[in-house]
Amino acid sequence: MNKKPPFRKLRGYAFDPSLSLQIDTALINNITYKIPWEDGEANGKAGLKPGPRGEYIEVIDYDPTVDKFYSPVDLNDPYILAQDGLEPSGSNPQFHQQMVYAVAMTTIKNFEAGLGRLVLWSPHRIIETNTTNTKKNKTKKNQPKTTTRIKDEYVPTLRIYPHALRDANAFYSPQKKALLFGYFAARPADIKLQMPDNLTFSCLSHDIIAHETTHAILDGLHRKYTEDTNPDVLAFHEAFADIVALFQHFTFPEVLKNQIAATRGNLASQNLLGKLAQEFGIAIGSYGSLRDAIGTFDKETKEWKPKVPTGDEYRTLTEPHERGSILVAAIFEAFLSIYKRRIADLLRIATGGTGVLEQGELHPDLVNRLAAEAAKASRHVLHMCIRALDYCPPVDITFGDFLRAIITADVDVVTDDDRDYRLAFVDAFQKRGIYPTGIKQLSVESLTYPTPDTSSFGQWFRALVDFLRDYRNEIIYCQKRDEIFEINRKYIAGSYGSEEEKIFGLHRRLVAKAIKNTLGFEKLTGLMFSENWKSLGIPTSMAYGEEGPSFAVHSLHLASRVGPDGSTSNQIIVSLTQQAKIRIKTNKKGETVIVADETDEGFTITGGCTLIFDLDTTDLKYAISKPLLDIEELNKNVRQINLARSIVLQKYQLGVIGAQTRFQAYFGTGKQNSFNEPFHFLHTQ
Repeated sequence: MNKKPPFRKLRGYAFDPSLSLQIDTALINNITYKIPWEDGEANGKAGLKPGPRGEYIEVIDYDPTVDKFYSPVDLNDPYILAQDGLEPSGSNPQFHQQMVYAVAMTTIKNFEAGLGRLVLWSPHRIIETNTTNTKKNKTKKNQPKTTTRIKDEYVPTLRIYPHALRDANAFYSPQKKALLFGYFAARPADIKLQMPDNLTFSCLSHDIIAHETTHAILDGLHRKYTEDTNPDVLAFHEAFADIVALFQHFTFPEVLKNQIAATRGNLASQNLLGKLAQEFGIAIGSYGSLRDAIGTFDKETKEWKPKVPTGDEYRTLTEPHERGSILVAAIFEAFLSIYKRRIADLLRIATGGTGVLEQGELHPDLVNRLAAEAAKASRHVLHMCIRALDYCPPVDITFGDFLRAIITADVDVVTDDDRDYRLAFVDAFQKRGIYPTGIKQLSVESLTYPTPDTSSFGQWFRALVDFLRDYRNEIIYCQKRDEIFEINRKYIAGSYGSEEEKIFGLHRRLVAKAIKNTLGFEKLTGLMFSENWKSLGIPTSMAYGEEGPSFAVHSLHLASRVGPDGSTSNQIIVSLTQQAKIRIKTNKKGETVIVADETDEGFTITGGCTLIFDLDTTDLKYAISKPLLDIEELNKNVRQINLARSIVLQKYQLGVIGAQTRFQAYFGTGKQNSFNEPFHFLHTQ
C-alpha cells in the first residue's frame, strides 16, 4: 500500500535573490523547504491544486498593472516533484508562486506547533437582518419587528497575490483576507550594492512573506489588535511579524552553520540571521537591510554597529516600526542570553577553560554543536512568544502585557526553568524601560498572573466549566478546520434545531447567568453585566429576548500543549469584549467625570478579558483583563467607566488626528478606507 509522504520539498531562497548573487552567500541562500504534504485532487476530494491552492492558502497570480493572469504552477506535476519544485528564479512567475506557498506554509506550521491547535483565518463579518411580526394587543394588527445580528463567516483560505501592485510595498489586507505583494525598480543609494532599476519582487523575500503571513495569523487570533488604541498596538503587530521572520532563519541548518562559523559562534555580532529583507532595504535606498534586530547602519561612517539600549527608546519612539524594533531587540537579546548559557560548556571544552577561541576557522564538529544549541534555543524562544498570544488581553495590548504573557505561559508549560529563560526575558525588557502596569515589583513571580478566586460564583460557574468540558470533548479530536470553526461558533452562539440538537451557547449562558451574579463576574472581567449600563454609554442588547448590556464572546479556543518533560496541558481560552461610547467632561464641582455620549463628540473605549480554563483541574486559572469598569470603584459596589484608561485613550486619539488625516488623504474616506487597511498605510515606503 502506498503511503503518503510526510512532507513536500520545494526549493526557494533562505533570504532573497540578492544573496544568490554574492559569492559568500550563494551556496547557503538556495535551500529546500520541507512543508506538510498536501495531496493533489483525486477521487473528487479537494487537495493541492494548481496555483498552488491548498487547505490554508490560495495563490492567485493576477498582475493588474499589465492586466494579466500568470499560469498557475502545478506542484503535483511529476517533473516538478522530481526536482523538488521549480528552480529559484527572479523572472519566472511560477517560481514566485511556489516561493510564497513554501514560506507561508512554513510560517503556519510554526504557529501551530506553538499554539497547540490549527490556524484559522479571521472570519468575514456578515450583518444579518430578520423581520418578524409581533402582535401588540387585540385591537392592533401585527407589527413588524426587525432584528440584526453579526455573524462570522468561515474563511477557508488566505489569498496570496504575488504581483498585486507596482509599488515598493507588501501588506496584509484584513478586508480581503489576502496578502498583496508589490514589485518595483530598485533605486539603490550605492550602485555597488545593487543594479539600478533592477526589478525587486517582495514575493521573493522569505522575510517579507513570513512577516505578512504572521499579520494574517495574528489577525485571526486577535482581531482587535488592528485598532490603534495605544502606541504599542500596531507596533506589536509589526514587531511580532518581524520576530517570526527572524527566528525562522534558525530553522535553515546550512544557513545557521554558515553564520555560526562566520561569527565564530558570536551571534551578537553582525550576521545575516538578525537582519530582515536585505534586498528590499537596499532597493529603496538604504545601505543595508530593511531592519536589523541587533545593529544599525551608521549613515556617516557607512559601517554597521551594534545597538546599545539606552532605556529611553520606549518613552520617545512612537512610529510603529521604530517602536516595534524595541520589542524585537528585547526578544532577540533574550535569545542571545539563552544561547550563551547553552553553549558555555562547549566553549569551556573547546578553549581548555580560557574562554578564548584559537585563531582560524572553528572545528566543524564545534560548529555543528553550536548550531544545534542555537536552533534549539531559537525554537524555544519562538514557541514561548507564540504561546504567549493566548495569555494576552483581547484589546489594547502593550509590550508590558506581552512580557507578562510570555512569563505566565512559560510557567504553565515548563515548571523547572533551570536555564533561566524567563529571567533572560525580564532582563532584556528592563534594559529598554519596558515595565508592565499592575505589579509592585519586578520578578518572575510578580509577572505571573495570579489564579482568581471563583469560590463565590456558585453553581452556575461550575455548570459553565462543565459546558466547556463538553466543548473540549467534541473538538479535541477534530482535525478539519472548517468543522473546528463551526464547533466554535456553535458553542459561542448556540445551535438551533430539534430539542435534542439544541445547544445554548456560551453567550446565552452568560446573558442568563452572569447577569444574575454580576458583581463577582464584573470584578473578575472588568466588564459590565448589570443595571445602569445605558448611563455608562454601553449599547443595549436584546439578545434572546432579554434587554441587557451588549458584549461579545470574541473567541473560543482549545489549546493542547506538551511540555519539555512530556506533560500535557489542556486549556480553553475564552475572550470577551465590550464597548462604551463616552465623553469626558468637568462637572460643576470641577471634577473630571465620564458621561455617555453617542454624538460625534464622544469616543469609544473598549474593554476585554481573556479567561483561561484548565480542564485537567476544572479551574479558571487566569483572568487577564483590560477593564472597561473601574475595579476600585466596583469594590465599593459603584459601577463606572475606568476614568484613567479613558483619559489615556482620549489623549492618544487626539494626538493622532494628523495621522488620521493622512490616512484619509491617501486612501479616501469610502467604505474600504484606511482604517480597514491599516497595514497598507504602515508598509508604504
